[in-house]
Amino acid sequence: MMSVNDKIDAPERPCDFCGAVNGLNRVENALGHILLCPLCMDDNNGNNDAHWRCLEGAAWSEQPAVQLAVWQALSKIDASWAREAAENIDLAPELCSGADAQSAVIHFDAHGAVLLAGDTVVLIKDLVVKGANFTAKRGTAVRGISLVVDNATHIEGRVEGQRIVILTEFVKRK
Repeated sequence: MMSVNDKIDAPERPCDFCGAVNGLNRVENALGHILLCPLCMDDNNGNNDAHWRCLEGAAWSEQPAVQLAVWQALSKIDASWAREAAENIDLAPELCSGADAQSAVIHFDAHGAVLLAGDTVVLIKDLVVKGANFTAKRGTAVRGISLVVDNATHIEGRVEGQRIVILTEFVKRK
């Protein structure tokens, strides 16, 4: 499960994928946290092979959280080099168990597309947010979602500054 925390003003290290130093976000996954720049967090950047080639080098990180995140990112890229790089990553046993725990439950959006941690989704219906006294409007983008590991119908995301649980039947993957 990857979840995005707030931006880091004084990063402790550069982006764990590409080495950028500006606008970093702290992202949590099953094995700890990593730091990602806005470009590495952007799912719409998937067609930018030149940028994503940085994952090949990041796979050699000594941090288990980074190795897991690289493996997950490579599995989202539809290119032969990415598939080959993902197959060649030698995940330690603790990483494999973290990856297996995350993939044990598969989350689908309202149209049947697979949802992954960190994806951006769009609400397809106005949703009354209980306990927060507001309505999340249809068309609202929810960036950097987290998957609820034990429930395939729930995801978590931030809407209007509030962290909320959203039913997958009311979202579509962007």
